[in-house]
Amino acid sequence: MSSNRVAYAGPSSSPLERDARLVSSDARIAPGEIALGVVIGRTAEFFDFFVYGIASVLIFPRVFFPMVDAPTGTLYSFAIFALAFLSRPVGSVIFMAVDRAYGRGTKLTIAMFLLGGSTAVIAFLPGYDQIGPLSIYLLAICRLGQGFALGGAWDGLASLLALNAPQNKRAWYAMMPQLGAPLGFMLASGLFWFFVSNLSTDDLLEFGWRYPFFVAFAINVVALFARLRLVVTEEFARLLENHDLEPCSISDLWHNHRNPLIIGAFVPLATFALFHLVTIFPLSWVTLFAHRSAGAFLGTEFAGAVLGAITIVIAGVIADRIGRRRMLAICAVLIAIFSFVTPLLLGGGEVGQSAFVILGFGLLGLSFSQAAGAVTSRFPSEYRYTGAALTSDFSWLVGAGFAPLVALWLSTHVGLYMTGAYLLSGAVCTLLALSVNRRLEITDR
Repeated sequence: MSSNRVAYAGPSSSPLERDARLVSSDARIAPGEIALGVVIGRTAEFFDFFVYGIASVLIFPRVFFPMVDAPTGTLYSFAIFALAFLSRPVGSVIFMAVDRAYGRGTKLTIAMFLLGGSTAVIAFLPGYDQIGPLSIYLLAICRLGQGFALGGAWDGLASLLALNAPQNKRAWYAMMPQLGAPLGFMLASGLFWFFVSNLSTDDLLEFGWRYPFFVAFAINVVALFARLRLVVTEEFARLLENHDLEPCSISDLWHNHRNPLIIGAFVPLATFALFHLVTIFPLSWVTLFAHRSAGAFLGTEFAGAVLGAITIVIAGVIADRIGRRRMLAICAVLIAIFSFVTPLLLGGGEVGQSAFVILGFGLLGLSFSQAAGAVTSRFPSEYRYTGAALTSDFSWLVGAGFAPLVALWLSTHVGLYMTGAYLLSGAVCTLLALSVNRRLEITDR
């Protein structure tokens, strides 16, 4: 065993990290194995969040907010949904300190158990009818825990994948972590689809909805081990030693490289605005106002997620030919065009709503494929690990955290056309951010 690996293990290594090290032995880990570990980890994270998002529409308004009408209860659910995106940057900052003090294996173990635990605890929460407002407070605490843990789940594996990728395959490898989103959505929507279609409403609200939350813990344990096996590899230890993936001081990052941090938060805004507008929001709209079967619509969204996974891969091929940022700019223009037909499709009955989901997922895959890391390459190597983590946190917060809440409120109180306007604003912000980033790169030269 090499000296690098021994040094990285240290006395602070968790038992799971040491077990993962034994399994990995001294064999060199291929890029394909790194990609698989990244996809497994991202799938587990997105599964947790999509289970919560779907339940925010179908379950929580009835279980935790029965004292108000269904649209208001859904708005309250979406408000709590947004809490995780507020706590995520806080989690990143605190877990970066844990990383520096105790090692990445310890940080990942704590974060993934907290993420899975916060999700699993929701499965056992009593509803409003049992304990009153306390049930809402407990749900909010669990949601904050999910976001806090997700901030700590940043492992740098996506950066390791990018750094190991051939120069002409950067976009191809960059798209691989993004596959976790459609895969996680397929798992979450598939589980709810099964229970909604096979249980009565009373049974679903009594016990059926709890199962997807409970299985999250097992999925996170599997994902944790898959990621730890890679974190302890020779390649990862070498990159740490070369300061390519070391956590840095937040104050130093802000003082020296605030521009790519700020710009990076706005570059994927069109993508992240679309993200929840085709996954969570339409489910709320059609069940509240179009009176469609939730089970049937979940099936449509499942099909859309399959298409999204395919277009993520296609975008990886295209972006290697035309450039990642140009790909994002083209997708932002397409999202802007899509924003004009959004109200027409959502208000166009079953056919229009299904078309919105399928087209939206296809477009989301093209855009989401390259949304991560297109600007973080501007960070010097010693700042890239922390810079990429915080850029991701802030872009999710600004672009996606409040999207279901804002879209549902606007469409309910003003009109569906405002949902299209909201999406258009995200596309404009992306194009402006890409333009500013381009000018700064020219100035830096």
